[in-house]
Amino acid sequence: MRRKLGFFNRAVVSASVLFWANCAVAQRLTSIEAPPTASEPVSISSGEVGEHDGGREGDHVTIGVGGLYQPAYMGSRKYQFQPIPAIDIKHGKFFVNFQNGIGVAPVDNDFFTAGVGVVFLFDNYERKDVPNRFNKIDMGAGARGFVSVRQFGLEATAGLTKILVGSTKGVIADFSLSRPIMVSERLFLTPSIGTRWANAKHNDRFYGVNAGQAQESGLRQFRAGSGLLDAKAELGLQYQLTNHIGFGATGGVTTLLGKVKDSPIVRKKTAPFGLGFLTYTF
Repeated sequence: MRRKLGFFNRAVVSASVLFWANCAVAQRLTSIEAPPTASEPVSISSGEVGEHDGGREGDHVTIGVGGLYQPAYMGSRKYQFQPIPAIDIKHGKFFVNFQNGIGVAPVDNDFFTAGVGVVFLFDNYERKDVPNRFNKIDMGAGARGFVSVRQFGLEATAGLTKILVGSTKGVIADFSLSRPIMVSERLFLTPSIGTRWANAKHNDRFYGVNAGQAQESGLRQFRAGSGLLDAKAELGLQYQLTNHIGFGATGGVTTLLGKVKDSPIVRKKTAPFGLGFLTYTF
């Protein structure tokens, strides 16, 4: 049966996030789904949280505001607080959320979801954020395809994003595994783990230092190449204050993997992050 936590795994952020987004962890924000109402009884079966309509996630509009405390970019020692919006809209096959962007899911049932979307890439940094101000990465946008499988109380999601405008123009693949847990009718927990792989274009442009940049900045020349980018573990919490108003929070830690962790711009390869938000579902 479908769990009642779709939006929670997409708006906290995924994904992951905007932590993964701003720290080069593409769109992986944790999410929250539309809360149950008086006409939507919640049931428990095999450790899963189901819906009144046989398990399928119903149409909904959820919006909210929140704040994220994170490094300026993944690898930086400097932290920053960033206000963020939270949004999750579903109407038939059409969706809008932070993890998968704006798109359609032609296949969407109790056990399997597959779709495509246009996503915004918030992973970026300003010159003032990196050592010797040698480079900057702008925000961007790209195309994303994804599949999610739900079984035995677990949800596994794999996605592939091709950055088309701005950012690094690279390719990022992501995988996550979560386990929504219903503590009470109003309290939900979602532990999750995830990892990402990126191609050489993304890793070299985000974490690399080319010959010209090395000469200008004094940093050593560096190429990361393709490979694993990072991994994270997090715990999300959602509490339904009313049938329409929900509060969410998540905390976790992300660590760089592969060659990118040896980049001259990496000052701290492992970093915690925290996020909180308030939402309203119509």
